[in-house]
Amino acid sequence: FATRVDRLDLDSLHPRGFKILLELLAPNTLAVGEEPFVFGERYAGHSKATFKTGLRYLEQLAALRFGRMSRFAIIGGFGAVLNILILWVLTGLGVHYVAGAVISAVVTILTNFLLQERFVFRDLRNEGRGVWSRFAHSFAFNGTDAAIRLPVLWWLVEFTGMWPVLVQAVTLVVAFLLRFVFHVQVVYKPRRTQPSIGVTPPLGADRADERVQ
Repeated sequence: FATRVDRLDLDSLHPRGFKILLELLAPNTLAVGEEPFVFGERYAGHSKATFKTGLRYLEQLAALRFGRMSRFAIIGGFGAVLNILILWVLTGLGVHYVAGAVISAVVTILTNFLLQERFVFRDLRNEGRGVWSRFAHSFAFNGTDAAIRLPVLWWLVEFTGMWPVLVQAVTLVVAFLLRFVFHVQVVYKPRRTQPSIGVTPPLGADRADERVQ
């Protein structure tokens, strides 16, 4: 494929060496023309496509369509399932549902933070707060969220007779969007870069930078 470089927003590209054409088409408005061709019959070797390749393709489609939120949602979904599973096991062992909710919340907060560091905000880890500051802010917000949800859980279970696991699942879904916004806007917010005082860039430097890009 070929395209005009001046029609692309180069700053929006984050290629991963896989399906680069998708990375070009998704964020840019381009007129597409196709010239069809037919693959020849394979006489030797074998395809490099694997099940893992298919999963990477689906991950890339989701990332291009929904950005970080898709990966955040996947990890949040995993954490919610883990949270509910832990609560179900603990209540089955005779642990009071409030104590079980506290334990499951702490475990999933720690697990989600580690997964978000690795898979959602990996490119922003060196752009703002240090790791312990990120952890403290994330834990504080999620802990506050859990502390707010616990009274709601208790009230609904005690006064409506709803199943604790069901109530926990509903409150986790409601809290998802707030957690995502907080992590993007606070925990992983990049530093603001300030121009050097008293330093004037040479005439045409910005155009030169554009040409280099």
